[in-house]
Amino acid sequence: MSERPNGLTYAQAGVSIDAGNELVERIKPLAKSTRRSGSEPSLGGFGALFDLKAAGYDDPLLVTTTDGVGTKLKVAIETGIHDTVGIDLVGMCVNDLLAQGAEPLMFLDYYATGKLDVEAATAVVAGIAEGCRQAHCALVGGETAEMPGMYSGGDYDMAGFCVGAVDRDKVLPRLGDQKPGDVLIGLASSGPHSNGYSLIRRIVERSGLAWDAPAPFADGKTLAQALLEPTRIYIRSVLPQLKAGRVKGLAHITGGGLIENPPRCIADGLVPRFDWNAWALPPVFAWLQQTGGVSEHEMRRTFNCGLGLVLVVAPDDVGEVLMGLIGAGEDAFVVGELAAG
Repeated sequence: MSERPNGLTYAQAGVSIDAGNELVERIKPLAKSTRRSGSEPSLGGFGALFDLKAAGYDDPLLVTTTDGVGTKLKVAIETGIHDTVGIDLVGMCVNDLLAQGAEPLMFLDYYATGKLDVEAATAVVAGIAEGCRQAHCALVGGETAEMPGMYSGGDYDMAGFCVGAVDRDKVLPRLGDQKPGDVLIGLASSGPHSNGYSLIRRIVERSGLAWDAPAPFADGKTLAQALLEPTRIYIRSVLPQLKAGRVKGLAHITGGGLIENPPRCIADGLVPRFDWNAWALPPVFAWLQQTGGVSEHEMRRTFNCGLGLVLVVAPDDVGEVLMGLIGAGEDAFVVGELAAG
């Protein structure tokens, strides 16, 4: 087909096919590094296959999750620190799978931007690959969309999609097994994870601190580095407890904080009774609360306040669960119990 005089090209419209192809080539080895049993990551096709038998399942149920990183991305974009938000993207999805008792198997991402910056996008996908390695989950594909007019300049957004599996008899929550007196075990978070950043950004604005100023609550880090601490991924430590049948319910503490998330994994007629003195509010949250003048209730319904997961466990299993979690590197402790309500 011959070119027309003065004819427009896709590149002139703001979309670079060459940049997209370069990005695919750069991330192929990143995807390959996440290979696991049942999966053979191969970017460039129209879909991805997963062999459940090779992963050791005979009668599994599939579980799917999707999530994003929210306005935490604005901090990454404004500071040029792009290598950790991909971990957040994976963490928000795979930790949700734990709430159903499921193991993450394969992950896909969607990355959209106004103008594709190959270096920034590669850093983001490198973070996604690192998150997948932490979760023992295969990065099997994704989509990169360059959409001038939809996003300004180098702004970008992304979403993650994860498929997991759980044996039919291990599905959570086990609502019928829960009783008053069951114990709540909290697992420490690494910070705000990926929630509440619209409020966090307002608090930083109120503080008058620049992103490159020393963080008042974290030695040796700038404010941006401290607030971009990625979401903790709990798969390797928690999954053995789920497969052993020692957990009756599990809440991933995301948007809605400690007020709205725990009831999602608890049977009707029962309520979580937290001992709010069982753990100290981590320094990042104490700084946010004091600097923003945020009320106790608003803190608890916006942030995880130091607890990334809350597990419901029978009293007789508490010792074994705590020993297993702590032995796997978690900071885990009793934070309350279930009560009739």
